[in-house]
Amino acid sequence: MRLTVEGAATRIEGPLLFLKRTLDVGLSDAVEVRGGDGRARLGRVAAIDRDFMTIEVLESTSGLALADTVVRFFGEPLSFGLSPGILGRVFNGVGQVIDGGPPVAARRSYPIDGLPINPVARAMPRDFIETGITTLDLMNSLVRGQKLPLFSGGGLPHDRLAVEIASHARLRQDSADAPGGDFAIVFAGIGVPYDSAEFFRRSLEQGGALDRTALFLNLASDSSTQRLLTPRFALTAAEYLAFVEGKHVLAILTDMTNYAEALREVSSSKGEIPSRKGFPGYMYSDLATLFERAGCLRGATGTLTQLSILTMPADDIGHPIPDLTGYITEGQIVLSRDLDRRGIYPPVNVLPSLSRLMKDGTGGKYTHPDHPALSSQLYAAYARAVQARVLASVVGEEGLAETDRLYLAFGADFEQNVVAQSGPRTLDASMDAGWKLLAGLPRAELTRLSDAQIATHL
Repeated sequence: MRLTVEGAATRIEGPLLFLKRTLDVGLSDAVEVRGGDGRARLGRVAAIDRDFMTIEVLESTSGLALADTVVRFFGEPLSFGLSPGILGRVFNGVGQVIDGGPPVAARRSYPIDGLPINPVARAMPRDFIETGITTLDLMNSLVRGQKLPLFSGGGLPHDRLAVEIASHARLRQDSADAPGGDFAIVFAGIGVPYDSAEFFRRSLEQGGALDRTALFLNLASDSSTQRLLTPRFALTAAEYLAFVEGKHVLAILTDMTNYAEALREVSSSKGEIPSRKGFPGYMYSDLATLFERAGCLRGATGTLTQLSILTMPADDIGHPIPDLTGYITEGQIVLSRDLDRRGIYPPVNVLPSLSRLMKDGTGGKYTHPDHPALSSQLYAAYARAVQARVLASVVGEEGLAETDRLYLAFGADFEQNVVAQSGPRTLDASMDAGWKLLAGLPRAELTRLSDAQIATHL
């Protein structure tokens, strides 16, 4: 039963509508706001106290007047009607089709705040997702069910990297429990400019990846309240595909910094007490409600993996957004402005990057028995190369020992031949590039490899 309230509006501030509380409603309940212009606007209950309630209006509040605003309460949270037909479709930030096609014929509706999951029903993430990016696949492997963020900066090519991962990500064909046809992508652009949205749409379509992708595009011109719901609609679609349809889903969310800044804007409009840099004190728990929707469930065929991209304000990895994200997620991939200036793409800074679950999805039956040892040896050698660069900046290259000069050359070759790539690489090609690079170092320096591995590959 839907209840209607008239003449209760007291204030409009940006995307927020403040009402006198004249009836009992639930937090996050869906509402329809209609003004004198006759246009219906979707919204939800954002806050309630004894005398007032706050409505987040998901569309422009332009044209609303306090006297003639009518609010209809649905009595239930916002939900999203879903079916397998969402693949290949393009939606706006609140799940409305914007590709010119017919509406999705929904089988069931699910609340956008996520499926309730008992923690003991979760299983450990396992197995490997090949992204086509060597610095991920070889050095910081993405595991099915993992949540792994990518820390970027303004002007760095994270949009291009996101599209390439969406286009080329796949399951290894030797994964018997995960045939390639059961792999799907949910891609959400949050607060992106129009040209970036068109780049996402056009690139996925031209690359042939759109058929296996549900694409959500929230523009920078859309309201900040709508931006808060875009990842929730996208992750609801991902949960449906993973845990109802049994697919292995990779959800790519970009840019989570836009989401956090919208959270700060809406929190400020509500008059809430700010915390670090003006962000609300509950930002940690709010981000956790999104990131923790990734994972594996016992007895479920499908899995949900998250790759969330955020731009660090002023390249500050200690900023509240990347700082809190790092506490929730299982590692991070860090892009380097220095590598980007030197024309190296993708400019992944290997040393501060980390995938905490890599050990659970590589080696043995997942990738190759020697994959973990190769990765460890490349890390150690590149770290030594960076140390040699620092030493060379003090004493000059001529003042280095012969071994340090070898590592200096190794570092340059590693960045040019392993980090840099002109197109997608398979894991096998990435491993071949790594073995070829290590062949230039003295055998006594390869302390992370066994004698059998050295004899086999070098």
